Amino acid sequence: MTHHDWEHVREAAAVVRAAWPGSPKVGLVLGTGLGALAREIESPVAIPYPEIPHFPRSTVDGHAGRLVCGTLAGHPVLAMEGRFHLYEGYTAAQVTFPVRVMKEMGCELLIVSNACGGLNPQFRKGDLMVIEDHINLLGVNPLIGPNDERLGPRFPDMSRPYDEELQEMALRAALEANIVAHRGVYVAVTGPNLETRAEYRFLRAIGADVVGMSTVPEVLVAVHAGLKVLGFSIVTDMCLPDALEPATLEDILAVANQAEGKLRTIVRGVLEGRPSS
Repeated sequence: MTHHDWEHVREAAAVVRAAWPGSPKVGLVLGTGLGALAREIESPVAIPYPEIPHFPRSTVDGHAGRLVCGTLAGHPVLAMEGRFHLYEGYTAAQVTFPVRVMKEMGCELLIVSNACGGLNPQFRKGDLMVIEDHINLLGVNPLIGPNDERLGPRFPDMSRPYDEELQEMALRAALEANIVAHRGVYVAVTGPNLETRAEYRFLRAIGADVVGMSTVPEVLVAVHAGLKVLGFSIVTDMCLPDALEPATLEDILAVANQAEGKLRTIVRGVLEGRPSS
């Protein structure tokens, strides 16, 4: 499957609906080390990915691999506890399939989070960044292939992929909770290796504040599907080429787990500030 099959999306949504009667308004994609938000969902129904037709299976440490349905801050939500990455060998269509299912289920807003490396020297390990724009260096795009008008337009406009009003709400929620939150540009690379010093210099030079290996495919599909998007990056290691320390997955997960509370506070703040329908 090089692109999304309308029938597959509907089959997957039917299985989720059979397990959980709610109608979600908000979809959440919880990145590496950021799954704890799913534990705050009230009256949760958790569906392991293998039980949902056409869902890929998660292969990475730090990702649980289940869809958690329930209520968060008064909003019915669908949360992906564990996402898929291109570096696992999935296609861009497989990585983003769950976003299609969220849209089919009735979601209007997608909140995505990731762990990333900081390129902007003013950022610190453990800081949070609200994504205002992105650069796609993945070399692939989930929208390649014949376009199905039922899913979205052939040439989606990307002048404002991240909702500006929601960015403001997130920054305000951070300020009120005394949390350091920047606004900046996320660049996506495939990985799975961390970057070389020369690559970090290049990525900084093209205008990126942070670098990661996810998020952009989901956002492309969300915009194509007409969803509003709010994105967060947690800076888990600093990637300053002239003072580069080797990074380990253990350290990255530890920082992500520590910073996770900040993300929870801000996401709650945004959801509480949104009228629940």
